[in-house]
Parts: sequence; structure tokens; C-alpha cells
Amino acid sequence: MTNVFARFVKDESGATAIEYGLIAALVAVAAITGMTLLGTKLEALFQGIGGKLNAPA
Repeated sequence: MTNVFARFVKDESGATAIEYGLIAALVAVAAITGMTLLGTKLEALFQGIGGKLNAPA
């Protein structure tokens, strides 16, 4: 029984999978944040262009 427990404590294959999952989550959060900020700026840009196109000459 102690041999099984010792092998379980030394096994790091699950830790590697968890680390990759955490890295993927961090990349996803960074991508979503960047796309949100870029989308907000693009929306403001297109609103400004649309306002100038609809303004009477």
C-alpha cells in the first residue's frame, strides 16, 4: 500500500496537463482582453466615420 502511495506522490504527468491548461487559460484571457479593447476602439472609429458621412455637406 505504501508503494502505491509513493508512486502516486512521484507521478507528475497530471501536473504537466494542469500546467498546460493554466497556460491555455491565461492565453485565452489575454486574447479576449486584447480583442475587447481593439473592438471598442474600432467601434469608436467607425462611429466617427459614420457620423462624418451622414453629416450634411
